[in-house]
Amino acid sequence: MKVTVKHWHAVATWRWDTGTDQQTIDEEGDVCGICRVPYEGCCPSCKMPGDDCPLIWGECSHVFHMHCLLKWIGTAASKQQCPMDRRTWVTAERKVAPTR
Repeated sequence: MKVTVKHWHAVATWRWDTGTDQQTIDEEGDVCGICRVPYEGCCPSCKMPGDDCPLIWGECSHVFHMHCLLKWIGTAASKQQCPMDRRTWVTAERKVAPTR
């Protein structure tokens, strides 16, 4: 039997690599702790998700949309602390593995 493909409709999805496994994502939700929008979406300041609305990690291991965190850190109430655990905010060095 010979099959001829007449039409192809590809669908793809993407996710930020937040360092959590899929089971944790399903149980806790993979959302920004400030704006409560999923990481794959964009913060309220942006129109499109992706590289223009990146994620930022703290040494405390919390992750936020970069724009949400910058807005938070810019307020006097933040006292330059993580909004989740109130430790002094220090941006973590993220090492991205090269793609193959």
